[in-house]
Amino acid sequence: MRHRPLPSTLARLALGLVVAASAAAAATSAGGAGDVLDRPARASALANQRPIDALAHAGRRLVAAGQRGHILLSDDDGRTWTQAAVPVSSDLTALSFPTADTGYAVGHDGVVLGTTDGGATWRKLLDGRAANALVLEAMQRKVAAGGDDDARKLLDEAKRNVELGPDKPFLDAWFANANDGFVVGAYNLILHTADGGRTWDSWFDATDNPKLLNLYAIRPLGDALFIAGEGGLLLVRDKGTQRFRALQSDYKGSFFGVLGLPAADTPQDGVLAFGMRGHALLSHDRGASWRALDTGLTASITAGEATADGRVVLVDQSGSIAISRDRGETFARVAVAQPVPLAAVAVTPSGIVLAGPRGLREVDRPVDRAASNPGS
Repeated sequence: MRHRPLPSTLARLALGLVVAASAAAAATSAGGAGDVLDRPARASALANQRPIDALAHAGRRLVAAGQRGHILLSDDDGRTWTQAAVPVSSDLTALSFPTADTGYAVGHDGVVLGTTDGGATWRKLLDGRAANALVLEAMQRKVAAGGDDDARKLLDEAKRNVELGPDKPFLDAWFANANDGFVVGAYNLILHTADGGRTWDSWFDATDNPKLLNLYAIRPLGDALFIAGEGGLLLVRDKGTQRFRALQSDYKGSFFGVLGLPAADTPQDGVLAFGMRGHALLSHDRGASWRALDTGLTASITAGEATADGRVVLVDQSGSIAISRDRGETFARVAVAQPVPLAAVAVTPSGIVLAGPRGLREVDRPVDRAASNPGS
């Protein structure tokens, strides 16, 4: 299979957030992925002003991750930040904190990092060299056991990945608890761990994704687990077959995120997928059917967060924000002073924290008040 260009340094090529691409290219030309995988992130007084691609809640703490292995912590809702110790300099793309203490970060060069102290210190659990090797071994076993033509094609792809080296990024992670989780990324890269990252299983051949489209996001709704990806790809885990089976929608553009929207006091829960040019779809039947939403956004929606009380916040590549207070049924666009491109969002008790190519920014305005005063 012929390889397409990899997603950009800031997680997704299609997002257009390519500010850090030249830095990544320079790092690669200087010595390749092996250097950044073995070199700790440098401390920087300006780390909160550098490209940030991910935000996550670790209890009351906020954790941010981005370019050159930078991970930052805030214990005051994003007003001030301190830098964590990180053992790699790879660009980081996503975070998952199933508990306040235990968290995971993923990124370029096949990096998976883990923390057990709320993000203060990190250790490397996996990199692209090991990830490529375990996918190859899994496909070799599959073919040796009598795998079909599809398995043999995937084996050929796994061999090419080993030859190319650790150049495939992980683009998202989701953990159900401190031990059990998935990481997903470029060209259908998907791995599972049940022991906190000590060992990993390849799910490379367990997706209805014959074109090996990029997997951009993974999120749950109840006991269902959804993946959103390139070219309109939407998948849901089938626990019976232990595969991610394809879902059908009328939209063929890329989805960059997916959110589970559990219902607090009604059976009307939902799944929201969002992506290019402000497109977002909502399903109330676990992906069997989808309804297009009017988000009020026109640029690619790069990130979103859902709160327990039914609010949903979406941000886009142009720096615009849209907020729903009815579990994604309707959205109101929020006026933002001096908008800049955005890649991540986190809702706090005092407002909204935003992240992107220009670093971190706190919007000192509660979501309830922001949503009741929409701007154009």
